Order: sequence, then structure tokens, then C-alpha cells
Amino acid sequence: MKTMKNWRLAFMMLAAFSLASCSSDDDNDKDITDEMNMSVSAEPGVMYDLFDSMGEHPIECMRVMTEDEPGRWQNLYFSDVKGFTYERGHEYELRVKRTILANPPQDASNRTYELVRILADKKVENVAEPVEKEVKTEADIEYEQQCPVEKYAIAKGGEYLVDADGKVTYADGTLTPEFDKHAQIYLENILDKSHPLWQAGARYQATYAYVLSPLTDEIRLVPSNRSAILFKNILTESEMAHVQQSMKQGETLHYGLVLCNVYKRGIQKVEFTIKKK
Repeated sequence: MKTMKNWRLAFMMLAAFSLASCSSDDDNDKDITDEMNMSVSAEPGVMYDLFDSMGEHPIECMRVMTEDEPGRWQNLYFSDVKGFTYERGHEYELRVKRTILANPPQDASNRTYELVRILADKKVENVAEPVEKEVKTEADIEYEQQCPVEKYAIAKGGEYLVDADGKVTYADGTLTPEFDKHAQIYLENILDKSHPLWQAGARYQATYAYVLSPLTDEIRLVPSNRSAILFKNILTESEMAHVQQSMKQGETLHYGLVLCNVYKRGIQKVEFTIKKK
């Protein structure tokens, strides 16, 4: 009899454990929804599509901060808060419903937002607007407020060697990827973290660069992903052909890059050299 009671007790405990496990699994399959406040910056940010791995197509977006992650600004598409229409130059405080999806769509965020109400809407003056000015000389480049600022530096001193076959290396001999296979000029953020522009918005992030070439008077605008610029975007095919075929060993070319924000306003000028190996 005692043995039977022990078996019954064991069975009940196992059943209870199984129910708890099922309940836990069910909970994991449920979406989690809650309400919170969300701050929206008056100044847009910059983001890149998931499939834009080279950062060639910057997308203007909202910069938001939720109350559960104070001090951390995040980028959202303008349409990511359902029921809310963003207007440039307005600083908002929103009450939103956030849903964390248990089974989000593939290649999509696991969070959705829906507007509950607008708590505050403040018009902020002097918010930057996109610039579409023709740039023919370096003097035509307009700089952002508080710029130029020493925010970036080119990695490894910005010295490159190119041989007759077009192979690109750093001055210390370290290899880079092939010129036509995504060799890049890397940018390092050298600003002190205590500086107010360290995590500033789109106005102080390198999204483009104007190329100042010693081989032409033409100034070209090329994309940057804020940490690197494709080598082949800076040097045209004809310029690389000149380096390979016409330059003598030890001869050096000096290039300039005026790093610009999403509004095509200057942040700072950096320089690099190309020496024929």
C-alpha cells in the first residue's frame, strides 16, 4: 500500500512538472505587450537597410529613446510607430504600445510600436535641412555647425602602396583586399568619448565624402558607411590605371576627402597618400 502511495505521489509530481513545462513553453510562444514613453529627436538619424552591407544607400530615419533604455538612442524607420507621423524639426514625447514578437517575420525586427497618444510636441529651431548645392570647388562645400571637428582619422596613417598589378597594401606591408574586391579606406573615430559630439546624430556622422583628387579638378561625392569608404569609389578606373602604368616607383599622390553628413555638409577633411610600389 505504501508503495502504491509513493507511485501516486511520484505520478502527481511528474504531471505537475509537465503542466508547468507546457505552461512555460506556451508563455515563450506568446507576444509580450506593454506601454511606455518614447522620446523622438527633432533631428533625424541615418540607418542602412539590412541588405545594404556596404552602406552605400543611407536612409534618413527617426532617432528614438524608450524609457526602459534611458540614454540609448535607436534608429527606427519613419513608419515604424503605427499611427504616428514624424515631422522634421519637432521633438516629441510619445506614449506607445510596444509588442515583442515571439515569432517575428524573417529578416525583420522582433519589436513593433503603436502610438497611444502624443504627450508633447515641441518645435525646435535651426534643425539642419538637406543640401542640394552644386559643388565645383572645395570652397563650395558648406560645413555643419561646430565643424570642422577632428572626429575621424584614416586607419594606419592613411598611407597606401600600389604595385603595377593594382594590389593595394598599407605602408607597413599589411595586405588589404584587392582593389576591385571591396578594398576599403577605414575611418577611426578618434573623438574623446566625453566630447558632446561622440554620439551625436546625423549632423556629425560621415555618410558621404567629397573626393579631392590630384589628377582631376572634378569633385565627386561618394558614399561612406561611417567606418569605411570603398577604395574603388575614391579612385576611378582611369586613376588606378595611371598609378599602375604611368607612375614611377616611389612616386606619391596626395588625396583629400571632405567627410560629409547626410545633408552633404562638411564634418572635416582627412588626407591619404598612394605611393607606387
